[in-house]
Amino acid sequence: MKKGGIGKKVGFRASADYEPAMQNPSPAEMPELRSDGRPAARWPLMLETEGWPDYALIDSGHGRKLERYGRYRIVRPEAQALWTPRLSEAEWDNADAVFTGAKDEDSDGRWRYKKPLGETWPMAWKLPRETGDNEIRFLGRFTAFRHVGFFPEQEMHWAWFARLCKQATRRPKVLNLFGYTGIASFVAALSGAEVTHVDASKKAIGWARENQTMSGIADLPVRWIVDDAMKFVQREVRRGSRYDGIILDPPKFGRGPNGEVWGIFEKLPEMMRLCRQLLADDALFLCLSAYSIRASFMAVHELSAEALAGLPGTLESGELLLREEGGGRVLSTSLFSRWSRGS
Repeated sequence: MKKGGIGKKVGFRASADYEPAMQNPSPAEMPELRSDGRPAARWPLMLETEGWPDYALIDSGHGRKLERYGRYRIVRPEAQALWTPRLSEAEWDNADAVFTGAKDEDSDGRWRYKKPLGETWPMAWKLPRETGDNEIRFLGRFTAFRHVGFFPEQEMHWAWFARLCKQATRRPKVLNLFGYTGIASFVAALSGAEVTHVDASKKAIGWARENQTMSGIADLPVRWIVDDAMKFVQREVRRGSRYDGIILDPPKFGRGPNGEVWGIFEKLPEMMRLCRQLLADDALFLCLSAYSIRASFMAVHELSAEALAGLPGTLESGELLLREEGGGRVLSTSLFSRWSRGS
């Protein structure tokens, strides 16, 4: 392990009464201050979840994963599952839905159902107790690009910035770029933030607003923007807008509402530089996740360190992990780099 690394943090335990285990590092684990103006660094940080009542990674292997989403058991491709499944083929064959036909994450495929199912179904995630007795209810949905509306491993980030927002001495302004179906936006808003949610897809924004209605939180301070994320951020910089927190979950490739092209390797460096300009002088956090890219977490760490030079606080980088139900194997799902003013 490199100097300054602290290994992994364990996330949720699958039970009816789960609670995020956001461990604070001991003094011996605290990162050293940097002399080059960059935030103090902590890596590798492996953030792990075992799921919650509405989600579990049941089994994985042979390029697939078997998961529970609410009342459904779902099979989807997973290229990193190189090992052998633990459960029998009969258990896998008992899944309610199987996604097939897509060659990669960016390709459309189709769902094969054991019996006719509705397009959507209810899901829920409960915020950490210390941020209030709140639960976000939302819709799972079978989409043509294999996803079902949220990424369960993101709960480790949700719990993290929920606490930062709740502990703020003022109502923080949070920008959620590539906001998708809105769960991160609702977490921040329920924790006291005023949120601007940006996504290029009208369909995703519509889905997010469905989730908002389903949760009974229509009065939350969330501003919905259908726009190309890069163009929006460029305009916000010109306007002199500032935010206390920024959440970025960009795709590997995408298109804006007017045909704008996003490629993560080409556009992310500029996006990070612009986001740095949008952070308030006493900003609280920035959280970046990256999926389905051929890169190490050190790539996003060094980019973030460069973009955030001059800021105090700590930059943590590593991977988001899902652990199989019952304490089984661990599956890496994404890279991340996140900064906070406090440790």
